[in-house]
Amino acid sequence: MPKNSKVVKRELDDDVTESVKDLLSNEDSGDDSFKKSSLMIDDVQEDKDIDIEEGSDTEEERPAWNSKLQYILAQVGFSVGLGNVWRFPYLCQKNGGGAYLVPYLILLVVIGIPLFFLELAVGQRIRRGSIGVWNYISPRLGGIGFASCVVCFFVALYYNVIIGWSLFYFSQSFQQPLPWDQCPLVKNKTTAFVEPECEKSSATTFYWYREALDISSSITESGGLNWRMVVCLLSAWVMVCLAMIKGIQSSGKVMYFSSLFPYVVLICFLVRALLLKGSVDGISHMFTPKLEIMLEPKVWREAATQVFFALGLGFGGVIAFSSYNKRDNNCHFDAVLVSFINFFTSVLATLVVFAVLGFKANIMNEKCVALNTDKIIGFLNSGVLSHDLIPHHMNFSSINTEDYHQMTDIFKGVKETEFSSLGLDPCDIKDELNKAVQGTGLAFIAFTEAMTHFPASPFWSVMFFLMLVNLGLGSMFGTIEGIITPLVDTFKVRKEFLTVGCCLLAFSIGLIFVQRSGNYFVAMFDDYSATLPLLIVVVLENIAVAWVYGTDKFFEDLKDMLGFSPYRFYYYMWKYVSPLVLLALLAASIIQMGMNPPTYSAWIGELAVEKTLSYPPWGLAMCVTLVAFAILPVPVVFILRYFNLIEEDSNSLSAMSYKKGRIIQENSSPEDDDTSLIEGRTPNEVPSPMPGKSIYREPSSSTTTDMDTAPNGRYGIGYLMADMPDMPESDL
Repeated sequence: MPKNSKVVKRELDDDVTESVKDLLSNEDSGDDSFKKSSLMIDDVQEDKDIDIEEGSDTEEERPAWNSKLQYILAQVGFSVGLGNVWRFPYLCQKNGGGAYLVPYLILLVVIGIPLFFLELAVGQRIRRGSIGVWNYISPRLGGIGFASCVVCFFVALYYNVIIGWSLFYFSQSFQQPLPWDQCPLVKNKTTAFVEPECEKSSATTFYWYREALDISSSITESGGLNWRMVVCLLSAWVMVCLAMIKGIQSSGKVMYFSSLFPYVVLICFLVRALLLKGSVDGISHMFTPKLEIMLEPKVWREAATQVFFALGLGFGGVIAFSSYNKRDNNCHFDAVLVSFINFFTSVLATLVVFAVLGFKANIMNEKCVALNTDKIIGFLNSGVLSHDLIPHHMNFSSINTEDYHQMTDIFKGVKETEFSSLGLDPCDIKDELNKAVQGTGLAFIAFTEAMTHFPASPFWSVMFFLMLVNLGLGSMFGTIEGIITPLVDTFKVRKEFLTVGCCLLAFSIGLIFVQRSGNYFVAMFDDYSATLPLLIVVVLENIAVAWVYGTDKFFEDLKDMLGFSPYRFYYYMWKYVSPLVLLALLAASIIQMGMNPPTYSAWIGELAVEKTLSYPPWGLAMCVTLVAFAILPVPVVFILRYFNLIEEDSNSLSAMSYKKGRIIQENSSPEDDDTSLIEGRTPNEVPSPMPGKSIYREPSSSTTTDMDTAPNGRYGIGYLMADMPDMPESDL
């Protein structure tokens, strides 16, 4: 090389090695000729993983978590959400009580932890969002990342509405008595009477459907916007936008409160509930195992689905959060830790829910006994029942549940044929506890009713709904990160502008959820926008890593990254067991959807009852569209890649820049050199090498064939890396 060449020299402390995943492919889509580029790598710190020289004018280093605790809280906040509080307890009660924990734990180990570990590992290794990760591993399966973004957007639309509902109840909790404590009175010119809709249902049910939602009787009746809920939805999106506008720098600090506060509330609720009468009855009913139910296939299917959604698999939030980690972070430990924190949170929430519901059941049972005792007194006074049937020790002024059951047993024995005509209720606390409720029915009806009987009920109501807001925000941060991070990595847009634009768009579309019929659209999106598409996404993720990229190569990458080889258990889980279980779960979900036509539960105000209705034709079309639109990117990208309709160059969907080390550029004149290599460009302009197509640029026939040879015998690489512990060589 001539001495007068103006180039930058490379100074390496160790042997120079080339690793496909850590190299820059300085290819120029507009010019086939190679020009000289030179780089200098020096003083690379092993304990800091950066994308570009600190202080560089052209690029900023990739954001990183301030601490390991902040990262763990972010993952816990994302995975622990509203489903842990209002879905897991319902499934536990419905599917065999304590026995349900057995299939749940088995499936957590078989599919939950391995797949969670897989997502953490690929995000941490490639250090990009879901779009970049799956484009990098297999360009033909690059649609997986876009499908994840679409599903995240759909879920964010309605999930923030639930946060808005919680904000509304939170704002109404600063009153004594609580506004849903009693049925309202309707006054006319002469008399006042209880609202008929409330009298036929309950105070909390009436407040939820009529005061909060002002719900219409079907999805076809829009009813206009509910302006109070519009304001609450806007507040929820403002909170999310402000927390996410700076990425993990801003949301990471919020995590300390949003992730930890729910645990404080749950523990306080558990201690308070255990001091109330009937709480132990609820807990014992909850964890009494029903072993015969545990063997039913439906139980295992619902347990697998709950494991799947509890950890947030397929959303892209897990990958996005882990992409901000150092490459040598022990993500296996993180996967196991977060998975079991999630499980124990679900168990803690179940204890709290059934302790409170046990207290509520006891209150309702006492009311039932008092009501039916009045009936018995009436029968005694009218001569329908004889006073001789009543035990002498009983005092009708203080009848308890045991006394009532003793009397009804005597009546059954004496008036066996006439007992049913008396109309006496059994007043069994187990019947009250068996009224399984989930979702909004648990949070906004059953739980709120229980809290009205708490001493200092406004305080507990404030705490409860503030907890729901924080649980929702923690999940929303991960969901929005699953949208923002991939788009920023791929299209190089300003994160602040993209975040604000995304939140404004989501709020505008979300107005359909705050109509009077909005609750029905929330149920539609919850049922059809995420379940099936996410299953397909995770199946493809598993196949992409285990079969397209290769489990053996992936294990080598993990060994380089972690410093140790993971247990062989994961090899068989990723390659054989998890794909089969996921495919079986996908098939079962499709069969269930086919056997059960889409329906929704509508509130009929005149009758004060819920009624199951079928969707209108446009509603069915919307359900199908949600599923199809969410998974559409997968086949579209595959077809475009397969037929080479998308060139994998700087303008392609897979164009990403993987930048490591410190880069110093000097002005070089290609004509001063006797060789012609890749044109020197800033890292932001340079696409990364992609598997599935040669990462090396074929020189044109008009250029010279004299090329520098890399130390390991490869050609055409304009960026050589030092062999550093935090950036080991692998096949990714």
